[in-house]
Amino acid sequence: MCHLSLRRYRFAKSLALVSAVLLLCVSVGCESPDKSPDKVTKANLLYQLERKFENPDAHCKLGQLYCDEGQYTKAEYHFDVALQFDPVHRPTQAAMVNMFAKRADKAKAQLYANMYIKQAAGSVSQSLELGQAFQTQGLDEYALACYQQALGLSPDSPEANKHLGYYYLAKADKARAQEYLTRSFQANPNQPDVALELGRLGVVVETPRMPEKMRPKSVESSRQSTEGSGKSKAGAVSTKKA
Repeated sequence: MCHLSLRRYRFAKSLALVSAVLLLCVSVGCESPDKSPDKVTKANLLYQLERKFENPDAHCKLGQLYCDEGQYTKAEYHFDVALQFDPVHRPTQAAMVNMFAKRADKAKAQLYANMYIKQAAGSVSQSLELGQAFQTQGLDEYALACYQQALGLSPDSPEANKHLGYYYLAKADKARAQEYLTRSFQANPNQPDVALELGRLGVVVETPRMPEKMRPKSVESSRQSTEGSGKSKAGAVSTKKA
């Protein structure tokens, strides 16, 4: 009798497993999992979670897919799980705030955004990382708050000024973009990307001269010849309107 009950239990368990697999296949459109980690599909993300459930990146991306479909309950579940494994996973935090905004729950979006911004308040790098995550989600108001927070922590930070410069550049506010990018470049002249953007804004950028000890002889002799003809530029970092 016990043997028969055990067989029935095993059969029921197998049947339940087959049903679960069929349900999963229907929910993801019968996709076969592409094992490439860069392929963002439900099937692939579920496959990644099957291999390693404590994967905040996969939970975040899966939650984002559900959010885009309007399946907010599923999205919130995966965002919650991601934050359990990594409480400062900035892309998930920004995605969570965006989800509340999409649900027209402005109060909750504001509450969570303020909580995450406050959480990053002790670090320039963390504030900038959160700001970038908010900007990726199209939450520019919160992104700006993060960048300004970072600048408040370190007014001479080349990175904080650079992020604000790029933020205003994206907003087509060329005057402010130039102001912050100039500050960034003056704090750290070794930024080719910033120099390029300043050039596009019509600013002539003069990079600092290499110290004489480090300068190859050929460069030094060339410099001396140009100095003789009055063509050399000053070694200080400066910006001039073209």
